[in-house]
Amino acid sequence: MNFLTIFLELTPGHVLLILAIFLLLFGGKKIPELMKGLGTGLKEFKNAAKEDSTPTKKEEETKE
Repeated sequence: MNFLTIFLELTPGHVLLILAIFLLLFGGKKIPELMKGLGTGLKEFKNAAKEDSTPTKKEEETKE
């Protein structure tokens, strides 16, 4: 089985079980900190991807 078929076969019961295990492992106080860090990381990644994809004026001038 590939990852996509496993992912699509998740039922609400499976999701609740995963969330309960996650809560037991990390505790209620640590989860918001983890999510904040994850959100910050994703935001930085998106900004870096945008900066790399758009050429700057210096790059355009050197190409010509």
